[in-house]
Amino acid sequence: MTKLEKIAYAKSFIDKLANGINPIDDQPVVEYDVVNNVRLTRCFFYVSDILRQVIENGGITPPKKKAKSSFGITQEQLAQYPYSELPISVSEIAKKINALVDTEHMKQLSYKQLTGWLLSINALAEQPTVNGKSQKRPTETGRQLGISLETRNGMNGEYQVVVYNKEAQTFILDNIDAIIALENK
Repeated sequence: MTKLEKIAYAKSFIDKLANGINPIDDQPVVEYDVVNNVRLTRCFFYVSDILRQVIENGGITPPKKKAKSSFGITQEQLAQYPYSELPISVSEIAKKINALVDTEHMKQLSYKQLTGWLLSINALAEQPTVNGKSQKRPTETGRQLGISLETRNGMNGEYQVVVYNKEAQTFILDNIDAIIALENK
């Protein structure tokens, strides 16, 4: 029996266990048997999938993923940014920026990077809340840039969210290199 055949044979046992079948006699395992534990079943399916990948790769384990490079974006990519005429959240801005680049090989830009930079230039400020936490709010500088608060309704009632109009979005994109540089410090 070749190495690949042994792996396929082992996979067949794992598949049967994952489906609640005794691999020795092909009988269903009794309901209260430990093999029918949901966590074990998930584990069996996971191992089966890894073995499938090894078999598909001719007996070689799948290659390890390469570390992603730091976030970067070209001016050509930035030119494709779909500005929103309505004010949007910083997480939506980050999503739109990330949609323009190859995030499979590069780290994504996070909303925390954007708000961290906005805090550093005093466009946002941390304000304490009644429950002892803090929230980010636009400063006078931020309001002049197009950052504002919007009241929304959620499951727990009304809340306020910081939103960015088209001018604020433009300001962020115009300063993307400074945002990236702050993160790389």
